[in-house]
Amino acid sequence: MSIIPYGYITSPKIHNISFSKPQSQFSSSYCPNPKPKLAQELDTLADSETKNRDVVLKLYDALRSRDVDSVHRTLTPDLDYWFYGPPPHQFLMRTLTGVSPTFEFVPLSVVSFGSTVIAEGCDVASSISWIHAWTVAHGIITQVREYSNTSLTVTRVGDVVAGRSAEIAPSHCPSVWESQFSGRAGKSVPGLVLAI
Repeated sequence: MSIIPYGYITSPKIHNISFSKPQSQFSSSYCPNPKPKLAQELDTLADSETKNRDVVLKLYDALRSRDVDSVHRTLTPDLDYWFYGPPPHQFLMRTLTGVSPTFEFVPLSVVSFGSTVIAEGCDVASSISWIHAWTVAHGIITQVREYSNTSLTVTRVGDVVAGRSAEIAPSHCPSVWESQFSGRAGKSVPGLVLAI
């Protein structure tokens, strides 16, 4: 190996490679994956986001059908719960604890950003908007932040590829998602920023 400036390491060059039979006759197990590593990592991240989104959608289905066993399989027993909004609007906590299962959560929008899944909706009369920010780890929901009648903007701090965070650029935190239904009731609501 040779060392070049700035600490980058290169591997020795290999010359005069020959094959005993044409390369096209080798099985795929002998040929390297033609996709660049970054593309593979992005595919893995997209697959993970899809799986996380599916976990959250299964939870909403279980809540609607009152399937307690499925809810228990989807949530960690020590779920970390946070609430932002008017205290009487803690509908998710009441639903999860069985106190008041009358509120129907029908997500109108569901998006994933790594381990975070954002679901948004409103009640039938469009007078109460809600947003749930779920954290999914290994197919289990470990945390939820419930926002009621609150406008939410999600920003990404640093770039994430395949679960690894890149260096944080302090002057640039792009908005990756904004709530759509918080203003439907025709009233002003507080706004919050969720940094992921």
